[in-house]
Amino acid sequence: MIINRIKNILLIVIILISNQIISQDFQGKAYYFSKTSPDMSGWGNGQMTDAQKKQISDKMKGMFEKSYILTFDKISSIYEEEEVLSAPGKGGFNWWSSFTAGPQYKNINNNQFVQDQDFYGRQFLITDSLEKLDWKIGTETKQIGKYLCIKATAVKTVDEFDWRSMRGKSRKNKTESQNKSEKTKSITDDIEIPKTINVVAWYTPQIPISQGPGEFWGLPGLILEINADRTTILCNKITLNPQDKIKIKAPEKGRVISRDDYNSTVKQKMIEMREMYRGRGGRK
Repeated sequence: MIINRIKNILLIVIILISNQIISQDFQGKAYYFSKTSPDMSGWGNGQMTDAQKKQISDKMKGMFEKSYILTFDKISSIYEEEEVLSAPGKGGFNWWSSFTAGPQYKNINNNQFVQDQDFYGRQFLITDSLEKLDWKIGTETKQIGKYLCIKATAVKTVDEFDWRSMRGKSRKNKTESQNKSEKTKSITDDIEIPKTINVVAWYTPQIPISQGPGEFWGLPGLILEINADRTTILCNKITLNPQDKIKIKAPEKGRVISRDDYNSTVKQKMIEMREMYRGRGGRK
């Protein structure tokens, strides 16, 4: 009990000091590394060897291992992949890589989310309201770098094209999919993406802004770590008030579209690609 009280007093002091700092003209950059461990348990049962599953898993891990930069101020942020040179031979899974999110802009004052997305040569601006998670803030703390962080949890609805949470269909669901006609089959019938996932976040009140990596936000401090299903996003560097200021603004080029309409567009394109493949003598 005494230790918890000391922690609570320390957190209050940190928040008060941080709020005084944040009231000034404020900007920063947070650098994150994201990785995903694919669930291969239901893939190719009876048709793939363990070695083949491991080979696919390793390639998928490489596709999902990326570095990002979150540039933020008191009310807005933009999260984008850090430009790096690709290693020779790293070029597999081009179809899935078409779904990699482009720069993501969040504005907590006007509840705005904008994502710059290129899909098969077409530029889109996916524009929606921010997804608000029902965070449960706990008492557990840990240190990330020089920042004291507090644990928070939530349940998040998963986008139907978020491949980070995909897994092979269970036998029961595969049977149900096989019973569908070709016209009613969903484009994702061969894989399974859960409707919801559990999310664990670690945020620091030392930087009391309601921002975080990707679509995550809404806590009383910058989110430094996310554990969402099989994906981990971890901050490894923070720069506050850099000398060279950056104006944070939403992407502007591309066709403005909602998330639902964008997903419908992707589904239609995938159906067209499947029919084209079959017309050339591919598997039915």
